[in-house]
Amino acid sequence: MRSLYDLYPDFDVDVAAEREALLRADVVVWQCPFYWYGMPALLHQWIEKVLAHGWAYGAGGTAVRGKTALWATTTGAPAPAFEAGQMHGHHFEAFVPAISQTAVFCGMRWAGPPFVVHGAHRVNDDELRDAAERYRERLDALVDGTGGSRRAGGTDA
Repeated sequence: MRSLYDLYPDFDVDVAAEREALLRADVVVWQCPFYWYGMPALLHQWIEKVLAHGWAYGAGGTAVRGKTALWATTTGAPAPAFEAGQMHGHHFEAFVPAISQTAVFCGMRWAGPPFVVHGAHRVNDDELRDAAERYRERLDALVDGTGGSRRAGGTDA
């Protein structure tokens, strides 16, 4: 796992290092909180700089093609807040396409649906353990589904 905020507190992403890490990984996990209906600023910047034209997409951009991408996220609101007519006005799934399409646009295999823990700051210890176990099972399934020889890499914003 690579914590972007630990690596780049100044937001000066080392593109070469991040691309090297991506080349070694077969499973890429974008793990971050859900902020203002998307990814946090540093992960968004990481995507803009690292997954650039000619490297991740476009003419000659095949570096991440075929890799598996998963989005693991947390929300501050409970799941019912992501229903039509509620606080956020849409089901959570309505916010997924911008992130899933990023992976698909780069030729990655989208491992949807995303792994989501709603109301993360309100979960009790038992709920947290359950979520952690479900997350581990999801990651294990991604790795095992590729013949067991692939490494899971991740970007933790």
